[in-house]
Amino acid sequence: MWDYLPEYEQEKADLLDAVTTVFESGQLILGKSVQGFEAEFAAYHGIAHCAGVDNGTNAVKLGLEALGVGPGDEVITVSNTAAPTVVAIDGAGATPVFVDIREDDYLMDTDQVAGAITPRTKALLPVHLYGQCVDLAPLERLAAEHGLAILEDCAQAHGARRNGRMAGTVGDAAAFSFYPTKVLGGYGDGGAIVTDDESVDRNVRQLRYYGMGKRYYVVRTPGHNSRLDEVQAEILRRKLRRLDAYVAGRRAVARRYAEGLGDLTAPGGLTLPVVAEGNEHVYYLYVVRHPRRDEIIERLERYDISLNISYPWPVHTMTGFAELGYAKGSLPVTERLADEIFSLPMYPSLPLDRQDKVISALREVITDL
Repeated sequence: MWDYLPEYEQEKADLLDAVTTVFESGQLILGKSVQGFEAEFAAYHGIAHCAGVDNGTNAVKLGLEALGVGPGDEVITVSNTAAPTVVAIDGAGATPVFVDIREDDYLMDTDQVAGAITPRTKALLPVHLYGQCVDLAPLERLAAEHGLAILEDCAQAHGARRNGRMAGTVGDAAAFSFYPTKVLGGYGDGGAIVTDDESVDRNVRQLRYYGMGKRYYVVRTPGHNSRLDEVQAEILRRKLRRLDAYVAGRRAVARRYAEGLGDLTAPGGLTLPVVAEGNEHVYYLYVVRHPRRDEIIERLERYDISLNISYPWPVHTMTGFAELGYAKGSLPVTERLADEIFSLPMYPSLPLDRQDKVISALREVITDL
């Protein structure tokens, strides 16, 4: 599904130079590499502030805490997401409240959000899933009407845009992950929170560093040790310069899939990704659907092709979140799609012969069903 080695071979000299740069800098924690990456990532988004943290989960958690979310509060999000989104809400002491998703693009159904707002609602957490953006205009109106914060989960949407606005630039703050598989991925864990709000940025910087306002002096709790590593920051600085090229590579793979599989999309057949109007998809994942998904995946194993499902278990169905009380059928679109979706291999350095193998094998299996 993903392999960093082709990319590493192409970029080895620059990546090893990044490591050497840090090791020879004389500062290994919150040094010039972190500061440089923060400034450059903020500039890429046209945002005033960026604070690097240790991973994407804590980017969501600290982002929520920096916006004043805590115990007793509710945060509205979706169940069709990576579990860390919801783990982060729980980690901030808040309660996740789920709305369903849209059938065509698998993104938050923003028409359901108003009905989920209660007096305890403190924030909206839209997830820009698989590489394209949720329509935030309705959420902006609801946030203004009810006094809510918006934290964008951009872990899967580096560089994505909707109506010309880049993911992460619309809400009060946005959380990013730099897990290795991401559109902008490091060679280990990493994350960041971007914001135009100086007070939110200051809160994040205190929260990531034990709650300290100055060295050895804690000014707020809870505090965390959630700093972005210098080596990962320097690697990300180098890779940020290539982010647009990575996106172009992903779009090229997506086009080849669409061209090679497009004739299999008759009713009841394969469903290819739908790009929502106004969106510029970056294809973190290439997610397709078929009502006989499990049989297809099993048969593809005979071709030595293993495919991923993102995600087979909606978060609200997991035993770890049973106390939230969501009964089976409470999010019908989310639950139905979880039985049909699967992801084809997607990364910019995916070799052409491997793309062809996936297309050919998938065609044979579906035609033979």
